[in-house]
Amino acid sequence: MGSPFQNIEGAVTAPRGFRASGIAAGLKPSGAPDLALIVSEGDAVGAGVLTTNQVKAACVTYNQKILARRQPLRAIFCNAGQANACTGEEGERNNAQLAYWVGEQLGIPAEQVLTASTGVIGRQLDMGKIQAALPQLVENLSTEGGEEAARAIITTDLVTKSIALETEILGYTIRVGGIGKGSGMIHPNLATMLAFLTCDAAVEPSLWQQILKQAADLSFNQITVDGDTSTNDMLLALANGKSGIPTIQPDTEAAQVLAEMVNTACIHLAKAIARDGEGATKLLEIRVQGAADDAAARQIARVIASSPLVKSAAFGNDPNWGRVAAAAGRAGIPLDSRRLEICLGDFLLMQAGMPLPFDRQAASEYLKGDPVIFTVDLHQGSGQGVAWGCDLSYDYVRINAEYTT
Repeated sequence: MGSPFQNIEGAVTAPRGFRASGIAAGLKPSGAPDLALIVSEGDAVGAGVLTTNQVKAACVTYNQKILARRQPLRAIFCNAGQANACTGEEGERNNAQLAYWVGEQLGIPAEQVLTASTGVIGRQLDMGKIQAALPQLVENLSTEGGEEAARAIITTDLVTKSIALETEILGYTIRVGGIGKGSGMIHPNLATMLAFLTCDAAVEPSLWQQILKQAADLSFNQITVDGDTSTNDMLLALANGKSGIPTIQPDTEAAQVLAEMVNTACIHLAKAIARDGEGATKLLEIRVQGAADDAAARQIARVIASSPLVKSAAFGNDPNWGRVAAAAGRAGIPLDSRRLEICLGDFLLMQAGMPLPFDRQAASEYLKGDPVIFTVDLHQGSGQGVAWGCDLSYDYVRINAEYTT
């Protein structure tokens, strides 16, 4: 059965009433683009899901305060190359100054600007370079600028991550666009990942936040690369109503369709982040079924996906299913090992808690592909969940051993 949502071009500028840009300000030693800006032509409803790490970057604590006001928003500004985390009061002042400068350039209050930063922790922002570049960033705003913004927010990523979807709700054409970044320091409860969504539907504010939180639980909170939850993670979303649709209310069919659309966009971006894990050669998809409930299934899937032993075996093309069983057993979810069933692709490796004979060479060949899918069935209920990760290669250690040098 195909998706009810059509894939279209444009990323965050596919929805009506949004412009974006991305330029190089000199924050990255490589000279690659490092400033991004997304702007709504009119007031937008904002929502956000932010890192659970107790060490939070200045942009995270700032956005928490802005989003708590439930006031209309207009823009998202992001810099890459410097995380502005663990930078004290100076970092907080600098972040507030960025919001003021962006608002000044756009002719809007600073309180309508959300901020994001990504890069090396513990370094103050190069405010001079950013201030000098802002006029060009604003001048470059375009309805074709979604992919430029996607390029400007990445750090160690090898590829950009973007999506745009379109569907019909109540006779109106509705679009959702998104961009994301993340490659290392990725783990559930948001991880260094950033994702920004735009939507041209009008949405009741509490519903928009509810939709975004649900999407995060099904997507970004189900991916892991290395078990590290970042100081800067955030998922931000703006909905500006430019499609003309009447405001979508909770507990309606329209709300359900929009939620599925946002879920689809977030899962696409989350899988792209997991596939692009630092040094990764393949995407791991862990499907858990037969759990007591969906939350239990998702928890087990996350633990398996984050297991260094499972990830290392996947890199070595070793069908060592015992590591999957062990990870499932330590997930903190009650299970009966005598009912446990594990499949690798189409290879049934374990059933009713007992090992089965299988073609080890063929299974090893399967592990050389992408994606690699493990299915774990607890045979205890109807709960199901999915998590995504990647293999753990020699390059992951090399990349992170040399990150600041």
